Amino acid sequence: MLNRDEVLRYSRHIILPEVALEGQEKLKAGRVLLVGAGGLGAPVAMYLAAAGVGTLGIVDFDVVDLSNLQRQVIHKTGNVSLSKLESARQFIADCNPHVDVRLHSSALRADNAKEIVAGYDLVIDGTDNFPTRYLVNDVCVLLGKPNVYGSIFRFEGQASVFDAQRGPCYRCLYPQPPPPGLMPNCAEAGVLGVLPGVIGVIQATEAIKLILGKGETLIGRLLLYDALAMQFREVRLRKDPDCPICSEQPSQHDLIDYDAFCGVTADDANRVDPEREVTATELAQMIEKKAVTLLDVREQHEWNIAALPDAVCIPLGELPERIGEISQEREVIAFCRTGVRSLTALDILKNAGWTSARHLKGGLHAWSREVDPSVPRY
Repeated sequence: MLNRDEVLRYSRHIILPEVALEGQEKLKAGRVLLVGAGGLGAPVAMYLAAAGVGTLGIVDFDVVDLSNLQRQVIHKTGNVSLSKLESARQFIADCNPHVDVRLHSSALRADNAKEIVAGYDLVIDGTDNFPTRYLVNDVCVLLGKPNVYGSIFRFEGQASVFDAQRGPCYRCLYPQPPPPGLMPNCAEAGVLGVLPGVIGVIQATEAIKLILGKGETLIGRLLLYDALAMQFREVRLRKDPDCPICSEQPSQHDLIDYDAFCGVTADDANRVDPEREVTATELAQMIEKKAVTLLDVREQHEWNIAALPDAVCIPLGELPERIGEISQEREVIAFCRTGVRSLTALDILKNAGWTSARHLKGGLHAWSREVDPSVPRY
């Protein structure tokens, strides 16, 4: 039952015939698990708390970074270096003290996902990596929970509701993950700050509709949003009769190793070879001895933010066609912002016969921390 304060707080809901007192009580009894307290998780947590969802569980293990604040609107400047869980808890407590916030301070893994998800009515996917995205899907299918999906990339976003009992699951749409390294994350590709707000609000809306049992949800539909064009498109989705997890005769009956499924384990093992990398301190010594050719594989607009002297700038996407521009007289050291794209550049160079090339471990971020603090991190 709602108390007098709650009746006043939610009065604009209660006077809606589609919600009314009964619907608001459903929201109060609702239990929603939010996987991730970042770009998508921030607006979702904000609006579900304000709407009066009684129990909000949040799974996260990261801390607030200054670079988060451009889009992760529940975190404040004063909370930089604080855990995102505690920062989110503080925000929700200020927003609505009637919400029971349950914090899960760990990564969602195959060995804990069932236990965590079992305590909630539905799950909202606010993740930014494929292993966790497939894990969220599979545990929701196995436990019969709706999965409110969202994803963002630069200026574009997607949203849907995957409920295997009433429609397709995430694997029906994407049976296999993309090859490792093909899809850069927001830290490498960038993201428009307001974009997760749009997609997150859509996710929050779908969660409220599911709890209320009202309206037409996104089950069986994928909503596509292009912020630059300010256009929404919709794609109809069908259940895959051969889906390994949600079909009538599934081949997968339990959770699996999702890092291995997405190729992360093998890829990481290959990419941490110490012979393929140099530290920022080592590179500084090589530059002083003029014994190196620097290859910057960032985009030109990133070069304008921060650069290293005498580096050759060839964006990663142009590298296969422009390898001939790189001098072979000295050892080549590739670098980028954080060391992700430069690893891919090494693979391109190796395939072209440049077997001795290496990359800067940690990229310009490491250079700024260890060698020259005047180089801005972005």
